[in-house]
Amino acid sequence: MSTAVEVVGRVSAKTANYFTLEATFMDALEMAIQQNSVDPLVTSYNSFKVNFEHDKRMPMDQAFRVLLINRLNEDAQHIGHIVRLSIEATRAEIVSTTIPVVLLMDTFDVVTLDKCQEIFRFVEEMVEVWKEEIFFASCKNNILRMCNDLLRRLSRTQNTVFCGRILLFLSKFFPFSERSGLNIVSEFNLDNFTEYGRDGKDCQDETDKELEDTAEDIPLKIDYNLYCKFWSLQDFFRNPSQCYNKAQWKMFQMHAETILEAFSSFKLEDVRSSGSDNASDADSQSMDIDDETIDPEAVATAVIKTNHFFAKFLTNPKLLALQLSDSNFRRAVLVQFLILFQYLQVTVKFKAENHTLNTDQTDFIRETEMRVYKLVEETPPYGRRFARTVHHMLIREEMWNNWKNDGCKEFKKPEEPAASEEEVKPPPTKRSRRPLGDSLRDAARNGKFFLGNDNLTRLWNYSPDNLQACKSEQRNFLPLLETYLETPHDKVDPGFEWRALRLLARQTPHFFTSLSQPSSKTSDYLEQVRKRLIRDKEPKTVALTSSNSSEQNNGLAANHGHTESVNFATESPDSPTEAEPDLEVDDTEPVVDEAFEPAAYEKPLMVTQEHIEEVAPLIGEPWMKVGKKIGFTNDELLFFQMEHPVANVACIKMLTNWISDDDDATLDNWAYMLEGLEMNKAADAVKAIIERERSGSIATVQAV
Repeated sequence: MSTAVEVVGRVSAKTANYFTLEATFMDALEMAIQQNSVDPLVTSYNSFKVNFEHDKRMPMDQAFRVLLINRLNEDAQHIGHIVRLSIEATRAEIVSTTIPVVLLMDTFDVVTLDKCQEIFRFVEEMVEVWKEEIFFASCKNNILRMCNDLLRRLSRTQNTVFCGRILLFLSKFFPFSERSGLNIVSEFNLDNFTEYGRDGKDCQDETDKELEDTAEDIPLKIDYNLYCKFWSLQDFFRNPSQCYNKAQWKMFQMHAETILEAFSSFKLEDVRSSGSDNASDADSQSMDIDDETIDPEAVATAVIKTNHFFAKFLTNPKLLALQLSDSNFRRAVLVQFLILFQYLQVTVKFKAENHTLNTDQTDFIRETEMRVYKLVEETPPYGRRFARTVHHMLIREEMWNNWKNDGCKEFKKPEEPAASEEEVKPPPTKRSRRPLGDSLRDAARNGKFFLGNDNLTRLWNYSPDNLQACKSEQRNFLPLLETYLETPHDKVDPGFEWRALRLLARQTPHFFTSLSQPSSKTSDYLEQVRKRLIRDKEPKTVALTSSNSSEQNNGLAANHGHTESVNFATESPDSPTEAEPDLEVDDTEPVVDEAFEPAAYEKPLMVTQEHIEEVAPLIGEPWMKVGKKIGFTNDELLFFQMEHPVANVACIKMLTNWISDDDDATLDNWAYMLEGLEMNKAADAVKAIIERERSGSIATVQAV
């Protein structure tokens, strides 16, 4: 058995003192490191059941600290392994919750800065562990103290990257609303002075000579005056509140104009094209390239290779010419301008009441801001991409400023809405559905239909014979034509006229005689039909001869139109006649000459080949309009045109196809279509054919 087990066996029966516990825990800790497990520590800790928890944790904490001090000469991985073991021991509740951070603080206090950088990687990797509830509340102050102690040891100019890593870690570790990490009252670092220049006139002359010597290759006059104006702007960037003073603002405005004019007159060349022979051409082209077309990986690689960063500017006059030629230096100054302009324009909660801009200052800031963005875009490399990035960051900065103005409210995840009673209720149990085949079989056995829908099934089973049920008089909802025409309506009512024509075509033959005068109004035509129906229903009071009676039996006098007037004209004067009551028509109503009305049962006059050959020359070139009116498609019309280039021949072929395929190819329809297309000559010719054909039929009837 091991020494630790033997010691435990000897002292377990009574309370062990502090040194005994520490020695026992040291042996158990060595064993836990070898096994890479916290189980030996837990076993050793629980073996001392007589001691209180507080009395056992203090020796365990001391055992960790002593073991770490003894192993500081090892590499950072072994130190990180001990800290991870302490985290597991904390979760097992056998050490204090602060012991992992205490071990790191002890380590950073005694090791070199190079080794601190290596160990701090472990701290960065475990940021999610430090944010756990068991560690955050008790360790956040210790972690903050540890980071501040490291920052005091580091130099911001020589250890810039390490300082940035520490600050980034703190920003990840603490929540946004942590008051210790926020500049609540918007204070400036007024201790950040930028010293420059020399005293005395002799020194100024000497400096001018030095500046002229260093600026031989630059197309810009660099003197001591420009040097002082340039570096004096840093005082305004350090304390922007000076810009609200009229005298200070005037100075800033003058110096800013001078510096921006110097930047505008001295353009920088793209370093990517410096190695080519045509450097100037490549530089001009690089300004015009849209940065979105550039591979982002190539940009990232270029940025890594040219990683120039300085925490503090060097203000030696001899360096000014080189600094003005450096794109990174120029970008840094231009971004300072943009940050200053944003602060002056936004609303800050802790600004003084007199810190406001007048109209002239606001206009100057807007114009100068656009000018600065243009200079940033012209600064290589990837100027446009850099300008977009800066603009995006400033927009986000404005959002953070608004958040601080609202009191730095804590960010919380939106709460899920509470479940309603309907959602809490369990879903109803589904009844097993009957197989479809069984339902169809039972319905067929009973002589009924089953359509799968209750409403459809009920409808189809309403009557044993559905077709016969549809023919019953109970389902005849159409009114009588005479009754419908007597209903009151507007003089011009398209809906009423359309329904009346439908009833007329369904119930009487008068509908098929309407095309004798296609230009008459529908309302006038319906009125004449109404009066004609009245005449048809009245009893005949005229004694007709036997020959007329035989003609009526043969169907030659079906209406009281033109045929009846002919019969009256052939009667003898001595025949008894009586006046027909209520047949007078008002003079104000349009009267259609009944001499031209066809017989009620006269067949419509169909278009023949002779009619087509007679009218086609009058249609001429616009024959395709007639084809579209008839119903031919564009492809069919194009086929007629390709087969028969002559217009008259193509028209004849098209109309021939029409009369062979369409049962409504009547002369009346043809005349109506031609009038609608304003082909008056052709329409008149068709009307003449209609009159000729009907005159011939009347003569034939009279002869008979």
